[in-house]
Amino acid sequence: MSFRRTLSADRVGALGVSPAVSVEPTESIGQVIGRMVAERVGCVLVMSDDRLEGIFTERDVLTRVLGAGAGLQEPIRSVMTSNPSVLHSDSTVADVVRRMHAGGFRHMPVVESDGAVAGVVSIKRVAEYLVEHFPATIFNLPPDPGQRLSAAEGA
Repeated sequence: MSFRRTLSADRVGALGVSPAVSVEPTESIGQVIGRMVAERVGCVLVMSDDRLEGIFTERDVLTRVLGAGAGLQEPIRSVMTSNPSVLHSDSTVADVVRRMHAGGFRHMPVVESDGAVAGVVSIKRVAEYLVEHFPATIFNLPPDPGQRLSAAEGA
């Protein structure tokens, strides 16, 4: 199957949706960062009564906590991204790539049709999927996509 057709046919589940690590909006920033380290995850979903309220990522630690001087005792709701963009479980891989690129996201929650959280997709899983499914295409890309060889390479 072609590169473009595969991306349009495969659904988000083909990427390997990771189980979500969730926290309460009242937990402290310090507790949440400790949980991220312990669980070895790049983001947590902020949930209240099984409802997605926000997302907190490694990037938020740098920009909203360290960069803005937020106290580690403040509640996570003060630095989370409220109402985050989500992917739906029936989204195609092409949709995932497009939305993550357009938004500059490295992690996105995946929700079912009823709004229940199914997990999280990371850019790492997208890259792994692309390399697994299209090794010849990926490994033969020049370092600069605009690069053109002036002469044939090799013998």
